[in-house]
Amino acid sequence: MRVSSTFAALLLLCSTATLADPPRTFSEAKKIGWKLYGRQSVEFYCGCKFRGHRVDLKSCGYVPRKNPQRAARIEWEHIVPAWQIGHQRQCWQTGGRKNCTKNDKVYQRAEADLHNLVPGIGEINGDRGNFAYGWLPQSPNQYGACPVVVDFRAKLAMPRKQVRGMIARTYLYMSDRYRLRLSKQNRQLYEAWNREYPVETWERQRNQQVGCVMGWGNPFVGGFDKRSCPS
Repeated sequence: MRVSSTFAALLLLCSTATLADPPRTFSEAKKIGWKLYGRQSVEFYCGCKFRGHRVDLKSCGYVPRKNPQRAARIEWEHIVPAWQIGHQRQCWQTGGRKNCTKNDKVYQRAEADLHNLVPGIGEINGDRGNFAYGWLPQSPNQYGACPVVVDFRAKLAMPRKQVRGMIARTYLYMSDRYRLRLSKQNRQLYEAWNREYPVETWERQRNQQVGCVMGWGNPFVGGFDKRSCPS
């Protein structure tokens, strides 16, 4: 099977994912994520190669904006930020993320949902923070050749084209599964990206592999078959 390095950014090459109980916490999800992505070599944001926790910045022309140490390490990114998952819930209003993680079972499941987790460059993870993804007019130049824009004033991040469709389908999935409210503007954007950047083979493969761990797939991606999960 031939897969371009761009699409391999999110292709799970682990063939041993079995249908089991989904992770109960974010910590559990990260441990499973390292195993699932253990044999792949390209991260989410820029398509940089990585080995273990370390990123090969030269492989994608990445130039750190401010924090070289964080730029050189892999972190686990919530495509839909934990803040967006939690701030609409009562637990967040009374005790923030810590309270939600400890006491809200819906939040716990959403925070640990592997369909919403990807490995990415730490500096961009930090820069993006809680910002939603969206379209921005600026040319990408903050991180060298990495085609990502973070607008701190507008509180938006513009992802590279190769993952916009996946991002859109993840937002739509998380909104439906966990009843997260999306603004009308954001929903329209993600529905447009869903149409403009249709599901590709690598995304279906990822959906199948993650689905075998979670027990269900992302219906906006489609193609999940429990019978194909290793027993």
